[in-house]
Amino acid sequence: MIEKSIYENYQIDFNEEMTPADDDYIFIFNHDRELYLNKDKQLANSLDDFDVNFCLYIGKYNNKKAFVANVNTSDSFYQLMEVYEFNKSLYLMGGKAVLVNDWYISHQYCGRCGTKTQIDEKDMMLKCPECGQNHYPRIAPAIIVAIRKGEELLMANHSYHETIRYALIAGFVEPGESIEEAVKREVSEEVGIEIKNLEYKRSQSWPFPNSLMVGFTAEYENGDIKVDGDEILKAKWFKKDEIIRYDSDISISDWLIQDFIDSANP
Repeated sequence: MIEKSIYENYQIDFNEEMTPADDDYIFIFNHDRELYLNKDKQLANSLDDFDVNFCLYIGKYNNKKAFVANVNTSDSFYQLMEVYEFNKSLYLMGGKAVLVNDWYISHQYCGRCGTKTQIDEKDMMLKCPECGQNHYPRIAPAIIVAIRKGEELLMANHSYHETIRYALIAGFVEPGESIEEAVKREVSEEVGIEIKNLEYKRSQSWPFPNSLMVGFTAEYENGDIKVDGDEILKAKWFKKDEIIRYDSDISISDWLIQDFIDSANP
């Protein structure tokens, strides 16, 4: 996963009225949330060849103005996971841009009363002039946990993973619960064991589609593995030399697995 902060190359700002100049950066997305890059795998600096739905100024990137634009096209652009493999800085900023793209598309009309919304004068917020409802960009908090039992790591075979055989336990935070409660509930629901010594490690923005992944480690306390057979098909304990690594290090999951491997005894 990316170690550096998005703010190393980015200054947050927002303005509906600004339009891009020739030397500005434009993060252009199609309806599949794919990013346009030219033949040199660089961002576009013009919208002249596109049928534009909207274009919003979102701050400074590498000391130039940055915009996110949504366009109508049947062309295939780059998926953000592809971008990560050849330009991690661009991926990091692209993750920010696509979430703004999604927010503006999803909240042009108020979800409470159906009235056309308006962009706030100062904040990145769409407000309803009729009922007063405010619509901010949506982030879905989720947890992921590396559970250790001695020199073994618990990994599970998820029904929704098509290419990954075994992965860490993860899940979304439910309304009304804390992050820590979410970890314990997900572990109990998915594999039926109890854990202890829960420790926060780090977090990661995960724009697939809109999560904030919060990573933990924990130790096994008691119980036998019992999977639900629906979301989790299998689960078992792995020694470090038995773990099959992911194809990419894009996710916090890979970081947590590497952290376990580095700390486990030979």
